Amino acid sequence: MSTDEINQSEDVSLENDAAIEAFFAPSSQTRIAEDFKSGYVAIVGRPNVGKSTLMNHLLGQKLSITSRKPQTTRHRIHGILSNHEMQAVFVDTPGIHRNEVRAINERMNKAAVSALVDVDLVLFVVDSDQWRDDDLLTLQKLGETDLTVVLVINKADTLKDKGTLLPLIETFHESFDFADIVPVSALKNQNLDRLQEVIASHLPVASPIYDTEQITDRSERFLASEIIREKIMRSAGDEVPYDLTVQIDEFKDEPAHTDAKTGRPRKACTFIDATIYVERSGQKAIVIGDKGQRIKQVGMDARKDMEQLFDKKIMLTLWVKVKRGWSDDERALTSLGY
Repeated sequence: MSTDEINQSEDVSLENDAAIEAFFAPSSQTRIAEDFKSGYVAIVGRPNVGKSTLMNHLLGQKLSITSRKPQTTRHRIHGILSNHEMQAVFVDTPGIHRNEVRAINERMNKAAVSALVDVDLVLFVVDSDQWRDDDLLTLQKLGETDLTVVLVINKADTLKDKGTLLPLIETFHESFDFADIVPVSALKNQNLDRLQEVIASHLPVASPIYDTEQITDRSERFLASEIIREKIMRSAGDEVPYDLTVQIDEFKDEPAHTDAKTGRPRKACTFIDATIYVERSGQKAIVIGDKGQRIKQVGMDARKDMEQLFDKKIMLTLWVKVKRGWSDDERALTSLGY
């Protein structure tokens, strides 16, 4: 094979590699199309309708925590999807719900509604076979804006009679002036390519907002606290529903080095100390579990997810403390990042 043929072969290989990288993890060198589009896309809906799952699967990366519990998401989280045609900055929001008596619920609703300010597009996520009062509440909030709204009918794969989907879409068309209606299954990655096309069609022509390598604007400290909270919510079931939060006390990166005492090489590692706050002593016992087994398992599961997300070794230490009334204390909520 001649030198020119070898160079041609290498060029083709490099082009294929670049295309793969641009799809899965676009670099800052990704060629930007002249009609490149970018913008903010708010994902809204009632609690436990699949908003976080949808964002995670659109990104191909788990950023927002999920569980079967309503109101799992408490904060606005930006997830950034970039390719050579567009950059969509998704804003995952707490579920909009009727106000409860606690201050944390009021703050969650405010965070969700405030996400509608200065976005270019809204994805209104509903369950394919469950329409509730909180769905109507969300729709009312959207009706007070002049935003472009795409209806995303999630869990469409669970419909027992597939023939009901078209009448369902027609019913939604009559209820609100949606720019598009897209049925999907976020969990099974069904029709998400179509949803991405619809999103791109409604974004303005503009330069990327973030570096195309970036997948979120949240810090590793924040993501670590959310991962720990998810593992507790999944492990403790209904025993500790919402009366817990997690605070990162220390997040220390230690580079690779030689141990001064043993002379042995030590790999790079991040040491994380976190405190889990609950409201009652009985809840503390539940989180710790019999002979500390639950908190041990929570730590193992959280560390595994962190190492996968952060791509580095993690040493995690967890503490459980009682902080009475934190979820209804404005000062405590502020200090804990709400």
